[in-house]
Amino acid sequence: MSRVRIGMLTPSSNTVVEPITESIIHTLADVSAHYSRFKVTEISLSPSALAQFQMTPFLNAAELLADAKVDVIAWNGTSAAWRGFHEDEQLCASITAQFGMPATASMLALNEIMRSRGVRKFGLVTPYISEVQNRIVQNYAGAGFECVAERHSGIQVNFDFSEIADEHIYAQTREVAAAKPEAILIACTNLRAAPLVAQMEADFGVPIYDSTSAVVWRALALAKVQVNAAPQWGSLFAAAEP
Repeated sequence: MSRVRIGMLTPSSNTVVEPITESIIHTLADVSAHYSRFKVTEISLSPSALAQFQMTPFLNAAELLADAKVDVIAWNGTSAAWRGFHEDEQLCASITAQFGMPATASMLALNEIMRSRGVRKFGLVTPYISEVQNRIVQNYAGAGFECVAERHSGIQVNFDFSEIADEHIYAQTREVAAAKPEAILIACTNLRAAPLVAQMEADFGVPIYDSTSAVVWRALALAKVQVNAAPQWGSLFAAAEP
C-alpha cells in the first residue's frame, strides 16, 4: 500500500482529536494524520458562537491540508449537530469541489453508522448547554431519529470539555443506557470518551458511537485503508474493515 495521508480539521481549543487519532492509527503501516485548526472557543447558540463555523475558516484550514496532498479531509467536530446536518454536507461538497479529494465529518459519519445499522431510537451524551442539546435532539427528530434519553453537562467553553472526568462520562452514559436505546451517541470531539467506549459497551450492553473516533473510522474507509480489527476502540472497530 502506498503512503496514505489523512487530513483532520479541528477546533483551535481542542486537545483530544490529535491524541485519539494518533492512538487509533498507530498500528496502520504507512498511514499518517495531519491537522489544521481554526478559531473555536465557545459552543452556544449566540450569534458570535455560531459565526465561528462559517464556511470561510473551514476552507482556509482545508486549503492548508490540501498543500500536504492529503488523501481525505475530515472535519473532526460536531457543529452540524446543532447548526443542521446540511452544513456538513455543504462543507464536504465544497472541499471536494475546491481541492479534489473526498471529505467527511463527525456528524455525517455518526449518521451513516446509525442508518447502516438500522438505528432509529438512540441515546445522546454531550457536554453541551441545554439550548444546544435541545437543538441537536430537534435536528435528529427532523432526520427521522428518536432520542429516547439524553444527558448533557451544561458547559459552553470548548476547552473545558476536555477536562471532564472519565467517571462523569461513564455515569452519564450509564444513565442513558438505562432507557435501552438501540445505540448511544457521544457527540463532542473534545470529550475524552473514545478510550471508554469498549468497556462501556461491555458493561451496558448497547453499541456506543463516539464522534471523535467515528470520523477517523470513516476517513480511513474513504482513503481505502485496510483497517485491522481494533476492538479496544469499541464495536465499530471490531471488524477487520470499516
